[in-house]
Amino acid sequence: MRRLSLWLHAHPMVGDSAMAVLIAAFDLLLLGVDGEQRAGPSAPTAVLAVIVLATVAPLVIRRKHPIWFAYLVLVIGTVHAAYELGMAAIATACIAVYTLIVYVNRRQTAIYFAVMVVASTVQILIQIDRAEWLIALGFTGGALGFCWVLGEFVGARRAYRAEMEARLHLLETERGQATQIAVAEERGRIARELHDVIAHAVSVIVVQADGAMYAIERDPETARGALRTIADTGRGALDELRGLLDVLRGSGDVAEQPLAPQPEIAALPELAERMRAAGMPVRLDLDGDFTDVSTGVALGVFRIVQEALTNTLKHAGQGAAATVTVALRDDAIEVDVVDDGAGKAHPVLAADAGPDAGGNGLIGMRERASVFGGRLSVGPAPGGGWRVHAVIPHQGRHAVP
Repeated sequence: MRRLSLWLHAHPMVGDSAMAVLIAAFDLLLLGVDGEQRAGPSAPTAVLAVIVLATVAPLVIRRKHPIWFAYLVLVIGTVHAAYELGMAAIATACIAVYTLIVYVNRRQTAIYFAVMVVASTVQILIQIDRAEWLIALGFTGGALGFCWVLGEFVGARRAYRAEMEARLHLLETERGQATQIAVAEERGRIARELHDVIAHAVSVIVVQADGAMYAIERDPETARGALRTIADTGRGALDELRGLLDVLRGSGDVAEQPLAPQPEIAALPELAERMRAAGMPVRLDLDGDFTDVSTGVALGVFRIVQEALTNTLKHAGQGAAATVTVALRDDAIEVDVVDDGAGKAHPVLAADAGPDAGGNGLIGMRERASVFGGRLSVGPAPGGGWRVHAVIPHQGRHAVP
């Protein structure tokens, strides 16, 4: 039934045509049943049937041309009512009032309503006995007034829905822009950190290679050739890294900020101790020797753990505790940060947060994992609390050993 409603909403002319067929069928049925006893002027049955069909035919265009529909109904309905053929005239008039108030405006509806009341009153006074004037006038006016009120109600709902859709669209746009801004800012910060960790190391290599080229005296020609190759390779790598930083910065207009040495996995115990001093128990488990891990990957691991613990401290509440596990695997580093949510259990299993889930902190963690070719999942942990899980390759896409 829901599908039928949605289909009719998408094809309104079908619904209007069906309504016209039903009204015409009712009048034609009356014409066939008591055509001889009909009180109106006599005419061939075929002519009367054409009048009935002409009365309901404008219903098909009522949404696209509501004013034309309303006044066609007024003119043809007058003929229909003069022959006293049934309910099509008053039914289409009521639909016309409803259509004008919903699709046009109150001014046009008021003009049409007044014209229709005057025309109906004159016709009633001419065709109906004096004893039934009040009943007929009351029925006609009540039906038209009811359709006006119904149209006001439906129009108000349509306006409210349109306003809500506009607001939702605006909120979605603002959310998308905020996400893009957060991603751009985080990419700029990552770019500065990569510059400090990677580009600086390559620059040192270039400087040392240039110096060694002039310092070595044994077999100077061969040494010079080898060192020249090292220097050229280092300069090329530096150019590629600068190009990568421009991509990470996006438009390239991220403001330059002072560069400083960044923390690595070895600094995680100090981070855990700071969190304990802030009132949140943290258990840290470092599994493996991380000395050979590339500096950029180590920095990314540290930042992910830092952001996860910061979120726990801010959102989990009093009494929450966290467990941090950083394990060295065959080809990747696995990071797992789980908090107990201050004992608050979740009724469902953990679910991975979508790529746009969460605030700027989660966006930053996801960017840090993806920039090194890794993956990150965030969501509620089974039994309660929150879990951040990341897997980052040893060397990453952009890391140097």
